[in-house]
Parts: sequence; C-alpha cells; structure tokens
Amino acid sequence: EPLPAGAPALAVIGPEAVSVHRERPTGSPRNVWPGTVREITAVGSRLRLLITSAEAPDLVAEVTPESAAELGLADGSAVWTSVKATEATVVPL
Repeated sequence: EPLPAGAPALAVIGPEAVSVHRERPTGSPRNVWPGTVREITAVGSRLRLLITSAEAPDLVAEVTPESAAELGLADGSAVWTSVKATEATVVPL
C-alpha cells in the first residue's frame, strides 16, 4: 500500500545494494549521492564501508577487497554512491 504524500518514513537499503564509484555514475540509478568513506571493516570475505554525506543519511556499502583496491578506497576517500529504486524498502515511521 502506498504511503501518503508527506508521511514520515525511512528508506531501508541493504549494504549489498549500494554501489560505490569514484566519479558520479551515469545510467539507470536515480538515487545518487556524493560521500566520504569514514570506516572500512572486514566482514568475512567482504569489506563494509561506512559512507557519510551532507546530502544523505549515512550509508553502509559492501564491496569485495578487489573492488576496494581497484577503486583505491581508504578512510577519507571521496566517493559517489548509487542505489536503484527497486533496492530500497520504504517503512512508515
């Protein structure tokens, strides 16, 4: 059931749904935000990135160590994040 316009809600996005880029991405995702990597934590065979932004709430992204190395990610790295609309679940507050 759709949420009424203006109703308070929270968008829940799984870390695996957040794509990380070094430059602003082009293509189908309409949800694109700049951010800064603030923390990198190993979780099994993946890395979890805490990404903060003045334009969006904090995001957690999950990437492979190979992707992190290829992108040159480190604490303080400027990045762009993208999320396809179909990957967000809206929860009423």
